[in-house]
Amino acid sequence: MTGRSDADTAADAIGVGPAMAVPDAAYRRSYLAAGFTLKSWLTTTDHKRIGILYLVTLTVLFMLAALAAGLMRLELVTPEGDLVRADTYNRAFTLHGVIMVWFFLVPGIPSTLGNFLVPIMIGARDLAFPRLNLASWYVFVAASLVALYSLVAGGVDTGWTFYTPYSSMFSNGHVISVVVAVFIAGFSSIFTAINIIVTVHELRAPGMTWRRLPLFVWSQYATSIIIALATPVLAVTLVLVALERGLGIGIFDPAIGGDPLLFQHLFWFYSHPAVYIMLLPGMAVISELIASAANRRPFGYEFIAGSSIAIALLSFLVWGHHMFVSGQSMYAGLVFGLLSFTVAVPSAVKVYNWTMTLRRGSVRADTPLLYALTFIWLFVFGGLTGLFLASVAIDVHVHDTYFVVAHFHYIMVGATVSAFLGGIHFWWPKITGRLYPEGWGRAGAILIFLGFNLTFFPQFVLGYMGMPRRYHSYDPEFQVWNVLSSAGAVVLALGYLIPLAYLLWSLRWGKPAGPNPWNAAGLEWMIPSPPPKHNFSRIPRVDFEAYTYPPERQGNPFADPHQDAETERREGEGGGDRGGAS
Repeated sequence: MTGRSDADTAADAIGVGPAMAVPDAAYRRSYLAAGFTLKSWLTTTDHKRIGILYLVTLTVLFMLAALAAGLMRLELVTPEGDLVRADTYNRAFTLHGVIMVWFFLVPGIPSTLGNFLVPIMIGARDLAFPRLNLASWYVFVAASLVALYSLVAGGVDTGWTFYTPYSSMFSNGHVISVVVAVFIAGFSSIFTAINIIVTVHELRAPGMTWRRLPLFVWSQYATSIIIALATPVLAVTLVLVALERGLGIGIFDPAIGGDPLLFQHLFWFYSHPAVYIMLLPGMAVISELIASAANRRPFGYEFIAGSSIAIALLSFLVWGHHMFVSGQSMYAGLVFGLLSFTVAVPSAVKVYNWTMTLRRGSVRADTPLLYALTFIWLFVFGGLTGLFLASVAIDVHVHDTYFVVAHFHYIMVGATVSAFLGGIHFWWPKITGRLYPEGWGRAGAILIFLGFNLTFFPQFVLGYMGMPRRYHSYDPEFQVWNVLSSAGAVVLALGYLIPLAYLLWSLRWGKPAGPNPWNAAGLEWMIPSPPPKHNFSRIPRVDFEAYTYPPERQGNPFADPHQDAETERREGEGGGDRGGAS
């Protein structure tokens, strides 16, 4: 009788032969080989394929938003505003903001990595509502097309915030259609959030208790709660803007009986939680990258998981710090400022625990860790400047300057995109079954770090010096810092293009990855790369704690206890020979 390891038994359970089977055999049984026609992709209900559809769509949208940003930085090289007219510049930064915020940062990680990984991480074969999952992508694509048509066919000059009464009464752009596009996109986010919440509650594998959930799942769950509760408020607000603009109903315009501050309260009640819709999934990715790089269980697992829920709850209480100069009472400003400092506490808990995890671990400086360290640097620096803006005395001086632009980009773009790229690099071998060139990966990560700081740190200085945002011309005294920022944008663009190039290259020429190239813990690393169509032919039984290192201590969650008992009985009758053929 031939002896078999737990890894072999696990591989048999998912139907692929030995755990380190020939990559071609694993590929033939994978979700990628389930169909090669366009129809097979456009009609799929496989959560993994839908995650790939989102990834492709978001990459295209990100590139369009980056082109608009490049036009803006090119204009700001000189102070005269001699490349485009002021109106064109306004439409360029609106195009950049609308696409980047509503069509990349908000759906980014939940709809791609969240879609792909959450079911596998909890031992499920798919999300709870596969057809709703596919519908969410179609809704998102429809919203994107409406937004792109509106932004290209004439554009909008309101900025991504659509502040009233300008957007509802005075702008000469396609405001209603863009607002409708964002409204539609909200439904896509809600569909995904509902799917993740129900999946985490109902489809966890036997033994996968709440205290055994990966931190990635915890943060995705917290994010989904925010989306489900906050997005309807945004949807109603956008409908009111469209009604006032289209029908002249006095809601926000004071000239016809409206209240412009009502819009700000409604908009920021959603949009500050939306900051954590973008950030919490990124924090989820960083928790996984840090644990794998340190090769140990995250320090303070329970506190990191609890801090995700705390952030989700506290994020609904701080919207007023966006309105310190709007005329709200001094006492309201003080309360919102204090609450804004409070929400920094659970964020700091995550950073401290990540740091302690690395301090006590055996660290590998692979590409995913470089992106994780980039996230931590940008998040901490951006978060500290956020505390400046949460102080009324400072905010009134730097409000609506480039200081706010720099803070926003350090947190929203720098941190979130670094986490997104770190997650893509970490799970790329699992998604595709291929390895990328590590040297190019490290070079790209370093270039992004340098380019981002060179682009946006000068903007803190510009804001402190008093340069207002959203102007295409400026005083000559600001030119040096603007030239530095535009030069950094070139470096940053190159940093973003390098990963795109070598990841596409790896699809054809990358080395086979194997099931677990990072020696990481978790169910997703116990199945082949790329995963089988239905993830598992036998639902695993989880009898180990989250982040059990080394991974070999996790045992075999795919084993059938009845079959194992029968195997042990037969081997006992055969004299206990486990080493070779009997």
